[in-house]
Amino acid sequence: MVLLIGYVLLALLLVTVVAAAGSLYLGQKRLLSVADSAALAAADTFELNGGSAGSDPGTLLTDEGVFAAAQVYLSGIEPREALGNIVLNPSTGAGDGRTAQVSMSAVVHPLFINFLVPGGIPITVTSTARANLVL
Repeated sequence: MVLLIGYVLLALLLVTVVAAAGSLYLGQKRLLSVADSAALAAADTFELNGGSAGSDPGTLLTDEGVFAAAQVYLSGIEPREALGNIVLNPSTGAGDGRTAQVSMSAVVHPLFINFLVPGGIPITVTSTARANLVL
């Protein structure tokens, strides 16, 4: 009887840990999906760069434009139920002028163990999208 109770407690502990890890993984994937969409929206804000009689024009992204486009995208979506406090990190920008890099942070509240981490667990993701001009 004592052994059975021990095995049941061990099984419940294992289920709790797996559920908490799964909710963290899903929260990270949801935040990455939001960052991917924000990076795509930011990559579409390019300006034409150069272009002359001998060369085709290219694309130019600015740090301010990428950050502003990502902010606009974030303000237009509904907050995710499993994620809280989604913020853009200061590293969001256009590193090489052609790639929009969006970095976000959020707080995930894992299942069953909220009483152990009442503030949640912070996660950070980074996504990139390249601006292309097809002629």
